Amino acid sequence: MKEPVMHFDGPVWRPPYEATSQLLQVTAGCTWHRCKFCTLYGKQRFRMSPMSEIEADLKVIHQFQPRARRFFLTGANPFVLTVNRLTDIALLIRKYVGEGQPTIGCFARITDVSKKSVEELRQLHHLGFDYLTIGVESGDSDTLARVNKGYTSDDILEQCSKLDEAGIRYNFFYLVGLAGKGCGERNALRSADVFNKLHPVSIGFLSLTLFPESQLYQEIGEGLYEEASEYERIDEMMCLIGHLTCKTHILARTVSNPIPFTGSLPTDRQLLIDDLRNVKERLSEEQLRSYRDSIKSL
Repeated sequence: MKEPVMHFDGPVWRPPYEATSQLLQVTAGCTWHRCKFCTLYGKQRFRMSPMSEIEADLKVIHQFQPRARRFFLTGANPFVLTVNRLTDIALLIRKYVGEGQPTIGCFARITDVSKKSVEELRQLHHLGFDYLTIGVESGDSDTLARVNKGYTSDDILEQCSKLDEAGIRYNFFYLVGLAGKGCGERNALRSADVFNKLHPVSIGFLSLTLFPESQLYQEIGEGLYEEASEYERIDEMMCLIGHLTCKTHILARTVSNPIPFTGSLPTDRQLLIDDLRNVKERLSEEQLRSYRDSIKSL
């Protein structure tokens, strides 16, 4: 008898903290697909999964993972879907889950939130949407424009304030080194100013790692962009951690981080800064760069 196979098209990514969540594809690819640094989805075009595919996958989950309660919807930004579509998906998940209300997470772009009112966001929260993951990358409008993120720091403030009002919790990813050589402190200070006005549950640190397929990598060869050194990146992280006043968790345990670390703010602020300072004392710039150059995939 042939085993049932779930529908997954192309690369599938999830945050580290969603490791125990049940993955469910509702979209594939990215609606924006223009960030100069990103190669995560290759040439894959954005696609919405038909409801028939989603239901077929839920039947498989119900058969093999009947205790699943946390679902992570895959794709670069499933939250771009309309409120009606997300509502239908949430109700379908409930249909195939036993006792207990499931919760639902996914990646989201700031622009995805802008298409939804606070009342609509409250409705989605009532249906289980919580702990969204947003790759803001930076809170500095100059940096965001430089890498073509498609929104500004004011947009981050406006849209995440709506999530706060609706009760939907969210996590940020911050891309260390994105501003380029000599601009890390500016990027950190401006980002801290934005993040401190919001309530991210966590801020995940990723360190910019460029591959030849990215536009930013090409700009290095053309002399249009210069990468921040590894020591500059450490200084940027220390600066951001030192100026964050919001209560949040710092997560830096992905392959892009030569030295993984985690902690809570404000409790672990000095501990985190001291650990990062010690990295500069123990490891040379060359050792840290050698590690980055060895990364084959994120």
